[in-house]
Amino acid sequence: MNTSRTLPTANTLNVSPILDDIERLAAGNRAQRNLSKETIDLLSSVGIFRAMLPLKMGGMECAPVDFYKAIIQISERDMSAAWIAAVVGIHPFQISLMHPQALQDVYSANPNVRVSSTYNPTGAKAEKAEDGIMLSGRWAWSSGSLHADWLLLGAVAPGENLIYTCLVPKKDYAIEDTWHTMGLQGTGSNDIVIAKPVFVPFTRIHKQTDGFMCVNSQPNKMYSIPWAQLFSACVAAPSIGAAKHALKVYVANKNASSIDVAKMHGDPDIARRVAEVDTLISDAEASLMRNMTALVSAVESTGEITMLERARIRYQTGSIVRNMIQAVDLLFAVAGGRSVFTGSAIQEIWHDIRMTHAHIANNHVPLERNYGNMLLGHENTNFFM
Repeated sequence: MNTSRTLPTANTLNVSPILDDIERLAAGNRAQRNLSKETIDLLSSVGIFRAMLPLKMGGMECAPVDFYKAIIQISERDMSAAWIAAVVGIHPFQISLMHPQALQDVYSANPNVRVSSTYNPTGAKAEKAEDGIMLSGRWAWSSGSLHADWLLLGAVAPGENLIYTCLVPKKDYAIEDTWHTMGLQGTGSNDIVIAKPVFVPFTRIHKQTDGFMCVNSQPNKMYSIPWAQLFSACVAAPSIGAAKHALKVYVANKNASSIDVAKMHGDPDIARRVAEVDTLISDAEASLMRNMTALVSAVESTGEITMLERARIRYQTGSIVRNMIQAVDLLFAVAGGRSVFTGSAIQEIWHDIRMTHAHIANNHVPLERNYGNMLLGHENTNFFM
């Protein structure tokens, strides 16, 4: 197969040419518990890994709406590929918020450099050092780490009630193969280990408070969108594509859910379920795109987003996976006896989409409480929004 493609220019992101190949490779990626090099090369060829990188570094400065539309399209073919495209693809945005030296360190030689992450700081140890910290520990769930040259690792700042995101090069960490899961096998989200402490300079550290206050030095106002809003969207958007995929699979195999084919065609419960699923999906996608557009409009017009608006968008984004699980459940419950066998397409989607709910950013409950309390006049209690 000829994979040579024209390099995308600034502000264009078109994943359509690779979608059939992404679908073709999906089963193999699931079986090997990691995306193949061919899949990664396909994603890179359309610019997904530099879509959110500043133009001056060879990136595309892609509009968030266009980025998430692309993620949804990919997820309609393979949710694991979409998860990697989203999570790895959003990291250039965060690195663009850090000290300018961090951008140079990572992207000066190649704008397609891939950066993985794992932000949970519970297994990390950070100690004070001159002009930085010494970092060691273990981190889980580093999606795409086998294809990355750098990592973003979470750690509690020494002596402070504050989370650091630490940018670490490949030579400083090891990857342990731990990814044996019920779904999203192709993401290869293995453990990261730094056994012997390594030095991380402050130029490669992003403070939680800076992310919340939208501190950055980029001329494009898009980079003043709160980091948490874009990251939470990147772990929610793949579920929309997965639910679309499930609906497509169900409709294509609609006669498999009943012994009586004639009954299947006229069953009012089936019709109700399909209509409800389609509405849940379209509402989720419309909400995501509307909110991403609102974020861009706010920073371009006034330069800031109110706390109440941030809480609303964060809650609505954090509810997407719950709603997409509901959509897939509606279909899986009437998908018929063949759906329970290993290799069933709709069963694989059912498992994949549940995996995304395990991500803390997709837990809607605290987001719902915070937004509701703010509507009632209370102060914000969430600093990742």
